[in-house]
Amino acid sequence: MGRGHRWGRRISFNRQALHMEFNEVLNRRYSCRAFASRGLEQEIVDRILEAGRIAPTAVNKQPVHIWALSDPDTLAAVKGVTRSNYGAPLILVVGCRPADAWVRRYDGKNGAEVDAAIVATYLMLAAENEGLSTLWVGSFDPSLLRNLLPAAEGYELVAMINVGYPSPDSMPSAMHGERKPLGELVTRVD
Repeated sequence: MGRGHRWGRRISFNRQALHMEFNEVLNRRYSCRAFASRGLEQEIVDRILEAGRIAPTAVNKQPVHIWALSDPDTLAAVKGVTRSNYGAPLILVVGCRPADAWVRRYDGKNGAEVDAAIVATYLMLAAENEGLSTLWVGSFDPSLLRNLLPAAEGYELVAMINVGYPSPDSMPSAMHGERKPLGELVTRVD
């Protein structure tokens, strides 16, 4: 049993089952570049957006905004912003407002972009958990995208996330499984 939240709310769960399910989500996720034409159920989209809402941000400042694009005309207009569309029925754009973010006092590092990356990652993993596929798109023209988004002034646009059901022929890229060995990636200081 888990000990729960430090402010007294107790949460019970099977840690071993949770660990295995989460690892399955992590291992199953890949960058999808072929989406089925099937639409998304609103309840699923709402659960994904809720995951973005509860994602942690530095000092809980929440300097992040998510634009959920599903209107066919808007999705068609996005084709002028990036070549990485692949027919997704939903695009989640994650932006951050540096003026509202926590700033590290030691060196002035603004945490807005890190917060946006955390929110985007939560969105992607929540979508995978719902049986959907995603693609994080970083190659886009932010000025053109900003023109499509209401109230985007003052936001740095960090990511576009294509979301949808994968097409039957979708598969991970050949490079998907290529990872550095743990020894090259991690330095243990004991």
